[in-house]
Amino acid sequence: MATAFHNLSSYNPETVPNGADMRIGVVVSEWNEAVTSKLLEGALKTLVKHGVKEENIITDFVPGSFELIFGSKHLVENKEIDAVIALGCVVRGDTPHFDYVCSGVTQGIADMNIRYDIPFIFGLLTTDTMQQAEDRAGGRHGNKGDECAITALKMVDFYRRNLEE
Repeated sequence: MATAFHNLSSYNPETVPNGADMRIGVVVSEWNEAVTSKLLEGALKTLVKHGVKEENIITDFVPGSFELIFGSKHLVENKEIDAVIALGCVVRGDTPHFDYVCSGVTQGIADMNIRYDIPFIFGLLTTDTMQQAEDRAGGRHGNKGDECAITALKMVDFYRRNLEE
């Protein structure tokens, strides 16, 4: 388990680009809201901490994790944004539903990265237990929302730097 060795909220702030001129979309699943609201809180706090203006963070909600794909696509096609962060949480149950949802969302977000010229950040927690999810949403392993925000800032910067060359 990689997060056992790395806190999701740990990063070197000196390596994070300033987001003052960035617009970031955040799509959040309402399913497992106790977890996803904490992921959102971490992402928003981290984006603002690194210069993204609150009015340049476009947040919207979808019913479940599978809908993160459509929500992400909708944001990029209807808002002028530089990156999309997709936040959700799927906890393994007794049926194969977990596998289908996780695979579908993973493939969908990967496809968005290929189809569009902006980064789509994968912030879907895929855990065996609710405790593991809570540990990654502001608990003992940090907050995946923080990590996703940092990734979004770095990827927008990466994209822009490589356009200039």
